[in-house]
Amino acid sequence: MPDAEFALEARRIVVPGGERSGAVTVSGGRITAISDEPPAGVRTVRLDPDCVLLPGLVDSHVHVNEPGRTEWEGFATATAAAAAGGVTTIVDMPLNSIPATVDVAALETKRAATAGKLGVDVAFWGGAVPGNAGDLGPLHAAGVVGVKCFLLPSGVDEFPPLGPAELRAAMTAVAAVGGLLIAHAEDPDVIDTAPAPDRTYGSFLRSRPPVAETRALELLIATARETGCRVHVVHVSAGEGLDLIAAAKAEGLPVTAETCPHYLVLTAEEVPDGATQFKCCPPIRGAANRDRLWQGLADGTIGCVVSDHSPCTAEAKRLDVGDFDLAWGGIASLQLGLPLVWTEAARRGFAPADVVRWMAGAPAALTGLTDRGAIEVGRQADFCVLAPDESFVVDVAALRHRNPVTPYAGRELRGVVRSTWLRGEPVYDVSDPGRVPRTGRTVVPA
Repeated sequence: MPDAEFALEARRIVVPGGERSGAVTVSGGRITAISDEPPAGVRTVRLDPDCVLLPGLVDSHVHVNEPGRTEWEGFATATAAAAAGGVTTIVDMPLNSIPATVDVAALETKRAATAGKLGVDVAFWGGAVPGNAGDLGPLHAAGVVGVKCFLLPSGVDEFPPLGPAELRAAMTAVAAVGGLLIAHAEDPDVIDTAPAPDRTYGSFLRSRPPVAETRALELLIATARETGCRVHVVHVSAGEGLDLIAAAKAEGLPVTAETCPHYLVLTAEEVPDGATQFKCCPPIRGAANRDRLWQGLADGTIGCVVSDHSPCTAEAKRLDVGDFDLAWGGIASLQLGLPLVWTEAARRGFAPADVVRWMAGAPAALTGLTDRGAIEVGRQADFCVLAPDESFVVDVAALRHRNPVTPYAGRELRGVVRSTWLRGEPVYDVSDPGRVPRTGRTVVPA
């Protein structure tokens, strides 16, 4: 059970609107006060002076894959990785597990699979596939945070894409219950007519051109205009799409967007041929494109930064042949998201408060998990203690997700997660990384 009452004292605390010093008092797993000094007589934990107290991060784009593909990932390993990365809530995607979360029965199967395994809290996306528009309202009532769809083949047979008419039906059903639809936005016709990739990274880029994203965005925005459905575009990779998103927002349409650490940190110019550990869809693009994404974050066109943690076995990455056509597309970065983003954000002059807005506040608001995502009285006492100026080199052996394949091996990053707290209880400490409490819960929107 959470401690009856204690306080965390820090020189730097990221609160809504910026930073302050002081103490955060916790009772019953919730934040009860933020003050200049710890209350008299209350047990106080004093953070090292080089640390910043952040809210626990909310990662709304995680593929856990359990049940069905647990050899790729699972709730125990994914939530352990999350805790080590300062993430206290993840939202599990509906595909890559078997069954896919496309009806209430599948949602209950997935919830049952979490028993005794959760190191952090977990919420769930439902899925929109051809023929299940009638299931979307019941999924919403059962507590999913929204529904995910693909506009082109997802890579797994259990989760087929929506065509334009099916997308309209799904968005109409979601709008009727005041829900949220999120979409993988690439146009299948553009992809089908592009040349297939081989071992060269240039060929892979040509196989997923930016116009595939902009065409799909045009369809999504037009259908949002028609149906009134809230739409969120996942893993925006192409700067060319930002003007479309900005124009939709200026029009007053309920359209939002996210991007991911790999698009903000990596560049196409640094990807060696055959290095399929870098493969993700849509792809990592060039350095100038990366700059455009950072500008989209700065001006608010992009609101969230989330991992799109999409792990697989080493064999599925086809590192043996280095063929971008054969390899599974996905990057596992749940544990590394915060230091990856902070390393690049600090270099570009952003503050910890910016990172908190992108990686905690905005994803919590997007998913309706409004009892977390900020250090504020009344919120859940979820914290990440970050040493922002301490550096480390990514060691594959220290990664906690099930298959530690990563494009970041050997990369020096800035920002060490010293500890992570869930409902006022420590769930990760850098001094004892092998301890993994299983105190997480399945949660639903407020």
